Amino acid sequence: MTLYDALVAPFAEFEFMRRALIGVFALSLGAGPLGVLLMLRRMSLTGDAMSHAILPGAAIGFLFAGLNLYAMSLGGLIAGLLVAVGAGVVARATELKEDASMAAFYLISLALGVLIVSLRGSNVDLLHVLFGTVLGIDDATLLLIAGITTLTLFTLALIWRPLVMDCVDPVFLASVSRAGGPCHIAFLALVVLNLVGGFHALGTLLAVGLMMLPAATSRFFVRDLTALVALSTVIAFCSGAAGLLLSYHMGTPSGPSIVLVAGIAYGLAVIFGPAGGVLSRLLPRRHLEA
Repeated sequence: MTLYDALVAPFAEFEFMRRALIGVFALSLGAGPLGVLLMLRRMSLTGDAMSHAILPGAAIGFLFAGLNLYAMSLGGLIAGLLVAVGAGVVARATELKEDASMAAFYLISLALGVLIVSLRGSNVDLLHVLFGTVLGIDDATLLLIAGITTLTLFTLALIWRPLVMDCVDPVFLASVSRAGGPCHIAFLALVVLNLVGGFHALGTLLAVGLMMLPAATSRFFVRDLTALVALSTVIAFCSGAAGLLLSYHMGTPSGPSIVLVAGIAYGLAVIFGPAGGVLSRLLPRRHLEA
């Protein structure tokens, strides 16, 4: 097998592979900056919880309209926003911390969503909802993902400075501006939107993987925020492309293959990463080097 046959031929010869690659590219553009911001805000597990939170809404959309793109997307969006707001309200109205409140909501959402799908659908439908069908992306799904990515990048451009300040020094931001609260709400809405888009390609259980693993990987190579966002986006896209090729040649499920490749990149970064990796911390540093 030549290098062309291994890397280029699957995308050149099959339209479904090209569609999947474009979908992964669009998802990566939105997931890259959002994953970095979630990591900086110490909300990585919140992203995972919210990816599960969209399941009951998508399941209700499936219950009424089957595997309809717009019904499941709207249901997932509403459910994700309700869980995010509900967890925040419980955390502020009771003594329960926000992480525990979010964990409770997402476990309930996951169980409810699986139950709803199981009541009407088959095991194939359940697997579709949980793990996605990135190789089955159609034009409507591509347009939805592209629209979500465009909205994400445009919104981030508008709120980038207060959003970053809220990550770095929320007390200072609160003392000079009231933009922290609205920016936080807008940020959570963008996370939910991108998880809804990722849900159609990778499913609810894997949608957050393309968002968080590249962000965590890039942290072992660069420190600057702009570089973190750029590298995270590149790693997400490369993981997607490599995962699609692995799925094509090995016959493995495409969604898990993409996330597994991103996980392998993360494992290598943990060991060999120059910015805080295991080996870099074991090697002797220069005199007076921090």
